[in-house]
Amino acid sequence: MTQTDQDPALQSATAQGGKIAIVTGASRGLGASMARLLAARGHHVVAVARTVGALEELDDRIRAVGGAATLAPMDITQPAAMIQLAKAVLERWGGCDLWVHAAIHAAPLSPAPHVDPKDMERSVAVNLLATHGLAVLFEPLLRARAGTALFFDDPRGGQPFFGAYGATKAAQIAFARSWQTENRRLGPKVVIAAPQPMPTALRARFYPGEDRAALTPCVAEAERILAELAD
Repeated sequence: MTQTDQDPALQSATAQGGKIAIVTGASRGLGASMARLLAARGHHVVAVARTVGALEELDDRIRAVGGAATLAPMDITQPAAMIQLAKAVLERWGGCDLWVHAAIHAAPLSPAPHVDPKDMERSVAVNLLATHGLAVLFEPLLRARAGTALFFDDPRGGQPFFGAYGATKAAQIAFARSWQTENRRLGPKVVIAAPQPMPTALRARFYPGEDRAALTPCVAEAERILAELAD
């Protein structure tokens, strides 16, 4: 992880009861908007994504609103890296208040029998297997601070040409719903939000040429979802 503020600031965040948020898939789209808003509202954000440049841009925006972040340029499909991340969060803050899981792999649209095997493998690795691995690692962090795990539904399962993305996204949400039901008494709380269509890079891959002016800005959806989370 790359520390973007000084040790005393990190220590004071914990000492004063400041909240810790891990955002996986933080470099763009809804994940980036969630990270910025959480930082502006006092969370110390651990921003996880593969793209260093995009994370650095996010850090600039977080600093501009008076927030603080720790950048974690990591691939969530690499177990050793995620173990390192969870261990670092535990040692530094003793847990996590919120995990926002916005990381997703969007395979190209294709007739189901013609999905490239590599695209299917990557979809399964990112959208399902990594989600399970992160839940294993983050559940103790969330329980330590009575935290919440936040997932984003996108009901494409069964739609034409969405064989890879739709199937693996549906599997991810099915996994989250099971975890949600299991944890009603002991926690952590699991929330599954349903964002409105947004002008993201992911959506542009699925709907090239779409009128993006008619879509809901990511920051507006992030604000709505956080407001519902606070209720």
